Amino acid sequence: MSFASVEEQLKVLTRGVERIDTLDELRHKLQRSRETNTPLRIKLGLDPTAPDIHLGHTVVLRKMRQFQDLGHKAVLIIGDYTAKVGDPSGRSKTRPVLDDKAIEANAKTYFEQAGKVLDTSPGKLEVRPNSEWLAGMTFADVLKLAGQMTVGQMLKREDFRKRFEAEIPIGVHELLYPLMQGWDSVCVQSDVELGGTDQTFNNLVGRDLQRNAGQHAQVVMVMPILVGLDGVEKMSKSLGNYVGIHEPPHDMFGKLMSVPDGCMVNYLTLLTSIPENEIRELTNASKTHPMEAKKRLAVGVASGFHDRKLVEQAREEWERIHQKKASTGDLVVPADTPTIQVPEAVMQDGRAMTLKLIVACGFAATNSEARRLIDEKGIRLNGEVVEEATGTLAVKSGDILQRGKRKFVRLGVL
Repeated sequence: MSFASVEEQLKVLTRGVERIDTLDELRHKLQRSRETNTPLRIKLGLDPTAPDIHLGHTVVLRKMRQFQDLGHKAVLIIGDYTAKVGDPSGRSKTRPVLDDKAIEANAKTYFEQAGKVLDTSPGKLEVRPNSEWLAGMTFADVLKLAGQMTVGQMLKREDFRKRFEAEIPIGVHELLYPLMQGWDSVCVQSDVELGGTDQTFNNLVGRDLQRNAGQHAQVVMVMPILVGLDGVEKMSKSLGNYVGIHEPPHDMFGKLMSVPDGCMVNYLTLLTSIPENEIRELTNASKTHPMEAKKRLAVGVASGFHDRKLVEQAREEWERIHQKKASTGDLVVPADTPTIQVPEAVMQDGRAMTLKLIVACGFAATNSEARRLIDEKGIRLNGEVVEEATGTLAVKSGDILQRGKRKFVRLGVL
């Protein structure tokens, strides 16, 4: 195998990176890799604390894929044992402990989902559960590992320090988490570890433990956090501001078209391979209309997870609904809008009870959620905002009930 020049590799690998500890060490490792014709081992740990991966997770996966494409080997750690503790990074309180069954179920989905970004051929990817080395440690081994860091060092970590000062409990098991993650680096002898900015402390611990073990310290490369669709918080399922990689093309495309203008540089840089000079033009409103820039983003990202033909169909559908509506004021309904037969229990004196209708159509799980949607002006009947949560609505077969911009149902009324 022949590797590209060090500078050519660095041009690709440093794009979008928030921090490198250290750039000189990375340059040295890449040079040695070329001289010895030996690929670097690039580590990324994922704790299976939830069943699905969203676009925020793919930022570091994309960086790992870049290393693979340059000839290096990805080492994906499935944190089935660290998940028993739960990463305290960025947390203001102790995470709930997951049971083995939930961890195992989540772990099974991670390889398949990560494979949508990574090259999964055996020569390019090594997948290791960290229970492989952590589960067999004796108490004496744990004490020896714990003795390699002080409480003072741990309290330099911002989230621990804030909780300590606020007298919010910190479990001793949480203090072990950075050591567990750092020990992963020792066990797989990683040359580079990737992570988000919230992982910086954990990753740097790995450098110290490797030195203590007589290994060369890994380089730490930290990626920015992808901002969610709200434009404020980091992308998170719990905040509802995420785009899941398993979402249908229509939903993925529609969500990406709602990315705030101020986040476009962040999204285009971290989720696409569009050259930086082109990104500057796409995000300059005097050169590119923001809607066209978002279409470029949505098509590019969605095509990484779905057939391009299906993505183009999603784009055409989005344009048909949103752009025609904006220019004519007409309600344009997707061709595949399902018809929902309104249950008799929802009807009262020939009218539909508002909250029960919203729940029956699958737009809300409870009456309380349906009420919230109405309060937020999120429900429309035939294009008109439903204003009142109490009472009933006059409905007939063929009427269109709509939630937000992308969800429609056609009503069937007996």
